[in-house]
Amino acid sequence: MLTISQRLQAVRPADARLVLPFELRSRSRFRARLASGEEVGVMLARGQILRGGDLLLAADGRVIEVEASAESVSTVQAADARALARAAYHLGNRHVALQIGDGWLRYRHDHVLDEMLRGFGLQVRVEQAPFEPEAGAYPAGGDAGHGDGHVHSH
Repeated sequence: MLTISQRLQAVRPADARLVLPFELRSRSRFRARLASGEEVGVMLARGQILRGGDLLLAADGRVIEVEASAESVSTVQAADARALARAAYHLGNRHVALQIGDGWLRYRHDHVLDEMLRGFGLQVRVEQAPFEPEAGAYPAGGDAGHGDGHVHSH
């Protein structure tokens, strides 16, 4: 099995792709398969979240590009910035990992959260899309009372 234990800072052409959902991209150690089907073991420093476009260096010298896979998400759209801010507030209050775009919010699909937001009069669409939530407010390793370096979902 090919091992990957290093991030690359320099931009180099990728030799292979590693397509992953956010759940795996938020872990520091896991097994997966490259797009080619080859099995890999990823062992990165704790507290790092992989983002689409990140480059990794495999033990054999190949450059592996991370790609965010499509996954089941809920996307909330609103023309009214106040309504969107209210939705973000309530989702954040529940420690929901949240992707923020221009006029929309996205989180991993949860029917209970969908219904809560529909109750606020918002449009919620369940779809398959890449999920790239906001990074935490504190740098990796900074604890803000947690210190565990992982994403919480309740």
